[in-house]
Amino acid sequence: MILADFRWTGPHGIGRLAHEVLKRIPNTYPLQNELSPVHPFDCVWSSLQIMRTQPKPDLYFTPGYTPPLWSAIPFIFTICDLNHIDVPGNSSFFKRLYYQFVMLPASHRAACVLTISEFSRSRILAWSGLPTTRVINIGSGVDKQFTPAGNRYAPGYDYLLYVGNHKPHKNLNFLLESFARSGVFTKVKLLLTGNPDSKLLAEIQRLRLTDNVVFLGIVQDENLPALYRGALGLVFPSLYEGFGLPPLEAMACGTPVITSNTTSLPEVVGNAALLINPQNCDELALAISRLVDNVELRKKLHDKGLERAKFFSWEKTAQIAYQAILSTLEKSS
Repeated sequence: MILADFRWTGPHGIGRLAHEVLKRIPNTYPLQNELSPVHPFDCVWSSLQIMRTQPKPDLYFTPGYTPPLWSAIPFIFTICDLNHIDVPGNSSFFKRLYYQFVMLPASHRAACVLTISEFSRSRILAWSGLPTTRVINIGSGVDKQFTPAGNRYAPGYDYLLYVGNHKPHKNLNFLLESFARSGVFTKVKLLLTGNPDSKLLAEIQRLRLTDNVVFLGIVQDENLPALYRGALGLVFPSLYEGFGLPPLEAMACGTPVITSNTTSLPEVVGNAALLINPQNCDELALAISRLVDNVELRKKLHDKGLERAKFFSWEKTAQIAYQAILSTLEKSS
């Protein structure tokens, strides 16, 4: 029996990974744990619940980054990336303590650690000192709803799109500055998922983009494909990604992509997107104006993106994860 942590499923990166992988792994039994998986004492409570589970499981698997503090059975956990220690805006004293004194020792006790890109795998290997065979890149996938066929969002004007949260590493001030410099705001609007805070609103006002930037609020997953399909392009200038689902989802919908040439993003988009330095406003501004003004370029990126997206599937991701589980079970039997 495989004891698994189903609490991570939800409308976010880890949530999608958890949902898609867990539903494809047979013989799983849910961990009984009422705490949030990010609760400070979850590692202790999960350890107790693993110990109490009867009949005794053969293995514990979590698609999240909260491993048990101790476990009498083999366990596998997932570190999508190290942004909590690599990105100052996402870090804190307590997060660094947690990584140093909980996650790092756990990575050495785990049968293996799963991650979602070669970039993250390299970072985890350097951080942990683990043998290369103990960190496995399972990649990520794209839901079948993300296709070129279907409804298109049509607000009555052309638009560029940003999809994601508004954390500092997402680089939204840089995006707004670059959008302003591009001059295309006379032809298209910039649409962003989520709601603005006072700082973003102040930046928009400073750049005189009040009539040219639209916040869409919380967008449900089922509405994302239409949003991608209707866009002239996705602009995703993030400074740090463990994978980067929005560029993949956009490509699967046939939407041209502009994204960063850093961290995991080049390995996701390959040669199917315009890659820019996410610290060079003029470079992004030029890419934006090229995309908006050049129909042939958009068609080229549309075709390349569709082909690139075929390399990724949740079936493939789940199969690699399940193979890691089976290999662990064989070694422990």
